[in-house]
Amino acid sequence: MEYRILGNTGLSVSVIALGCEGFIGKKEEQVCSEMDFAISKGINFIDLYSSNPELRSHIGKALSGHRQDFIIQGHLCATWENDQYLRTRNIEKTLASFEDQMTRLQTDYLDIGMIHYVDSEQDLQDIFDGPIIQLALRLKQEGRIRYIGLSSHNPAVALLAVKSGLIDVLMFSINPCYDLQPPSENVDDLWADENYERPMRNIAPERERLYELCEKRGVGLDVMKVYGGGDLLSEKNSPFGKAMTPVQCLEYALTRPGVDAVMVGCKSCEEIQAAVNWCVATKEEKDYTQVMSGMDKFSWQGHCMYCGHCAPCSVGIDIASVNKYYNLTNAQDEIPETVREHYKVLTHHASECIGCGQCEANCPFGVSIIQQMQMAVERFGY
Repeated sequence: MEYRILGNTGLSVSVIALGCEGFIGKKEEQVCSEMDFAISKGINFIDLYSSNPELRSHIGKALSGHRQDFIIQGHLCATWENDQYLRTRNIEKTLASFEDQMTRLQTDYLDIGMIHYVDSEQDLQDIFDGPIIQLALRLKQEGRIRYIGLSSHNPAVALLAVKSGLIDVLMFSINPCYDLQPPSENVDDLWADENYERPMRNIAPERERLYELCEKRGVGLDVMKVYGGGDLLSEKNSPFGKAMTPVQCLEYALTRPGVDAVMVGCKSCEEIQAAVNWCVATKEEKDYTQVMSGMDKFSWQGHCMYCGHCAPCSVGIDIASVNKYYNLTNAQDEIPETVREHYKVLTHHASECIGCGQCEANCPFGVSIIQQMQMAVERFGY
């Protein structure tokens, strides 16, 4: 298992983490068995958005004896009413659901208290100007949540949340289909067939800015919807008309700037294993470009996807990293110190490029890499 530090929190999280939806409706014994399997594979991170009391109790039982080694991302503003989940902004219901969560999980703290499902700017403003953020800050001060998070599907809203300085962790939906879509306050737009009927080119700039800002600011970024609700794993249902593998979907998400972990919704040990296989997959098995290249309707032409096909560089430059660090400096009056230091410790720098063009011949997206190296030299000085 690979582990990454979740933004500036200091928490070391497994890059393959668990969503909770695969455990809903199962008996305690089955939940415990599948959680034991996940733990045996090195998974130490779970997102628990569901307010289902039975599920919370089962997860609490499964983590008994593992709590100190396991990182729980629980949600604020998700409650259980009339035997169903409900998103709420009512402060009394939010606090009552939080207390219920603590009891059922058999813990006295959440590692991350995630403000649940914020997709409109008005909702975000109401949260940050009202009692919800005050509750989250109070719980953090009391040590009952260690870090404050927020979940969203809308990059415009997520950008505002990150810029606010009030959150430590962002949970966001990332996959190559959703990345094509512009911001929307209606989450259904992400998988509406009609929105994929027109030609699309490259990642929506708001999404790219969001990922880069999370990395610059040290806001932890964990991913939901990595398989697009399963559509990307199906040739019939994928907008691309080609099926991706779980490993390819995970590789795409885990190579975006700022991403620390992916919450995978798994319904069985076999599905957990299919995700964990990313850790031992070959470069060829991780290669998502074979699905995304050569399309008429969808194109990433001229855009660095950090896929690594440019390697090997004839002088040893890590081209994908140089491009990433250069992109992290865009729209900045000065280079962030952390980015400067990351660039500095690279074994080889952009100034060593000899312009042989070998990388450009390898790039499946037609990136002008030699020009990119020249721009990096201008930016960093070497």
